[in-house]
Amino acid sequence: MSIVRADLVFAEDHFHRDHAFVMRGPALEATGTLAQLAERFGGEEIEDWGHVAVVPGTVNGHAHSFQALLRGYGDDLPFMTWRDRVLYPFSELLDIDSIATGALLDFSEMARAGVTTVTDFFYLNDGGIENARAVIAAAGEVGMRIVLARTMYDWTGAPKRYREPPDLAVQNIRALHDLFRADTRAFVQPAPHSVHGASPRMIQEGAALAEELDEAFHIHVAEGRYERERTISDHGVSPVHYLDQLGVLNERAVLIDCVWIDDDDLSLIADRGASVVHNPGANAFLGDGIAPLRKMLERGIPVCLGTDGGCTNSRQSVFDDMRTAALLAKAVDADASAIRAEDVLLAGTARGGQVLRLPVGRIAPGHAADLVVLDLDDLSMQPPATAHKQLIYSMQPSAIRRVIVGGQPIVENGQVLGVDEDALRARIARATSAWERA
Repeated sequence: MSIVRADLVFAEDHFHRDHAFVMRGPALEATGTLAQLAERFGGEEIEDWGHVAVVPGTVNGHAHSFQALLRGYGDDLPFMTWRDRVLYPFSELLDIDSIATGALLDFSEMARAGVTTVTDFFYLNDGGIENARAVIAAAGEVGMRIVLARTMYDWTGAPKRYREPPDLAVQNIRALHDLFRADTRAFVQPAPHSVHGASPRMIQEGAALAEELDEAFHIHVAEGRYERERTISDHGVSPVHYLDQLGVLNERAVLIDCVWIDDDDLSLIADRGASVVHNPGANAFLGDGIAPLRKMLERGIPVCLGTDGGCTNSRQSVFDDMRTAALLAKAVDADASAIRAEDVLLAGTARGGQVLRLPVGRIAPGHAADLVVLDLDDLSMQPPATAHKQLIYSMQPSAIRRVIVGGQPIVENGQVLGVDEDALRARIARATSAWERA
């Protein structure tokens, strides 16, 4: 156990100058002033980390790691064109080694950017659970925590390798969940793909399985205008109301995107206790639109942040999406006070843990010792008196000095300790060598 002091600490959801916290193995035990903790934990080692800011490791609420290898091939294309010309055909080219390589690339970039927990919404389902296990292993190499949101997909218009009947999807998720039940860094949660990608039965089976396993479940909702229009045409109600009709809109539901929703949808989400993953960078990159973040927060809806896929954003940084979320919300409302820096910092940290039902994203007792250490001398953090604002609006990656998971460093001075970058570059080249001819 050790008492750690730093010049600036985001402890228990507030910034504190000249503050401290106690790490006991992989977890945090207490926060307070150095004098308070020294008195309470007399005789324990004191580590003074000096002129740094310590913030919780960021929580990436939604990603697709295999898509990292597709980066650049579908840029500047409308969503449907990107899906049909890039995502579908290229994802058919990925064998299990390529899947692992893409995950290692994606997670390495995230770790360097301060992500300590990632939700990987994974749907290359051929081979049962082996592809998913390769993704989880890649997260282990980097040293991150991972929630494998194992996707349930049975729409016949999707590639065959995505699809399974509901019974097989449930069987595979149970098997994967059982395999990692005792793991403290890997978790498995069901993820019906979307209203259009999963049948009503598949969606209901996913929600029931989440209840059985005591987990959250994830589903894309109203990412594009087409989804809202098609759901209203097919079912007479919006995607949010349709999920409610299916009986699955509840406190376990993690709704991804929620761009094309209205005030009635927002009120229903709040009433049912569901959560939202806001992917501002990816929604803008694909031209889907801008989710109503301010209205969500005004209704008390728990909102966390996600980067989405590596080829639908091209930057895998939750800090970057914090800035994007704040700027887009201000622009939409033509009001600079629409969202505060503190709002998006909480969305990228504490709310992620809340949404995933995990003790991560906070420097607080009982939470994982997952931390990002920032250099307050970095030019992007100047002037020092307002460093808590620089964290959102001006900070550059050069300020990230160290990333810690479970009390152990996984990144030091921009280098991922568990990954040989030269070897990774060679793997990426091999995995994509034939793609120019594809």
